[in-house]
Amino acid sequence: MPIKFSVIVPALNEQDTITKTISDLKNYLHQNFFDSSEIIVVNDGSIDKTKEIISKIEGIKIINHPYNKGYGASIKSGAAASEMDWILAFDSDGQHRVEDIKRLIDAGQNYDMVVGARQTYKGPLIRQPGKKALHWVAEYLVEQKIPDLNSGLRLVKKDLYLKYRHLLPNGFSWTTTITLAFFKDCLNVNYVPIEINKRQGGKSTVKVSDAGKTLMLILRIIMLFSPLKIFLPASLVLFTLSLIEMVISAISFNVSKSAVVLFLSTILIFFFGLLADQISAIRREIK
Repeated sequence: MPIKFSVIVPALNEQDTITKTISDLKNYLHQNFFDSSEIIVVNDGSIDKTKEIISKIEGIKIINHPYNKGYGASIKSGAAASEMDWILAFDSDGQHRVEDIKRLIDAGQNYDMVVGARQTYKGPLIRQPGKKALHWVAEYLVEQKIPDLNSGLRLVKKDLYLKYRHLLPNGFSWTTTITLAFFKDCLNVNYVPIEINKRQGGKSTVKVSDAGKTLMLILRIIMLFSPLKIFLPASLVLFTLSLIEMVISAISFNVSKSAVVLFLSTILIFFFGLLADQISAIRREIK
């Protein structure tokens, strides 16, 4: 049976591209017999003419945030209004190609989420160190390769999305967090290679402070999904240091205070890691 899906289009100050994006989506869905699907446009507090433009477009659902809440919050609003079994996130800035929708749907059989893996995208240079670090952390957590951690083009089963909704942030890290949530709970994730167009609408909001936000995101993700990935290596390092200190102390027949402190720290950090891991697992299960 063909799947029924809602296309969720988050839009923030996209007056130059939103009309074409929606027109392309409507035409493509009709031409490929996806008429039972729906388009939900979420205006995330735009201060340009985006709200006025989409209000004149027929055949779509419109959600207007009174102020900017974030990319993830827009997906949440769209999913709450969806009446279908699947949700398809589709950016409004002209980057995504409608032709890739069917490719994701065809690849969705026996999978819980299908992601469009961008082949040539790198993004602004200032973001590269943070993105590479985040990508490395993500692969370290799930212990497998992730072709594209942040792609905005993804098809997700709505019931599973709702299961993890309470974990997902309101910002752009929504894509990272849902990817890790699915992998950590052994759900089936598929990747389809795609090419994207050059960004046409909106403006980049990269700031120097984004480096700090990326660091906090990395720490948050580790603590949310695999605290032991931090605490076990830390306790191992402390145990090694305490062992070295004890050997040195044994030679002089006098156990030093530093050896005792290092050994006790090893035990405390290890058991704190176990506790954090249990809390993390409970939190992921709470609906």
